[in-house]
Amino acid sequence: MTASGDFAPESERVTRQLRDEILDGVRQPGSRLVERELAEALGVSRLPVREALKALVAEGLVTPRPRTWAVVREFTASDVADLDEVRSALEALSFRLAAQRHTRAGLEKLRADVDAELEAARAGDAVRARRAAADFHQTVTSLAANDLLTELERVLRSRLRWLLGQHDDLLAVAREHEALYDAIAERDVSRVEALVVQHLASSRKAAMDHRKQNRT
Repeated sequence: MTASGDFAPESERVTRQLRDEILDGVRQPGSRLVERELAEALGVSRLPVREALKALVAEGLVTPRPRTWAVVREFTASDVADLDEVRSALEALSFRLAAQRHTRAGLEKLRADVDAELEAARAGDAVRARRAAADFHQTVTSLAANDLLTELERVLRSRLRWLLGQHDDLLAVAREHEALYDAIAERDVSRVEALVVQHLASSRKAAMDHRKQNRT
């Protein structure tokens, strides 16, 4: 259900479930997404599945194929490089503005995201830790209080969440986020900017290591 208590359209529920399965690694890159099979597995008609696949194609997570099926997107090295360049530009701005403009309520939400990520990382719960990491970055964007920046983040959200999942040292990422939280809370813009550069560099290396490991 939605936050207001109303039932969400069936296509939204299917989209959300398939998106999570792709981003959580349940559905691997290159795996087939066939309308009929998905409809049977999810207990719905083919129409909401068709709408869900269209939405996931628009989000950049699924590659369409002729007729009634698609595949989970396989991100190439070039795709990752392009995404990393865009992420670097957006996050440099987002974190700086968040340090300057955050509210008390927003900061409390960011602290909750960090705590959830730390708890999951210490428990070795990769899915929960990566989801909390994505929440952390999304909250930072909201703290930046820039409508256009929020709009851009929303368009790229699924691909950015995928990129954030390309790391294996869950606790290291959580601790980097905690350091960023502390700098944002103190409105220390120069320290935030330095930490963002370090965070992006470590994320880039982690993504490369993750890809190498998965190819072996």
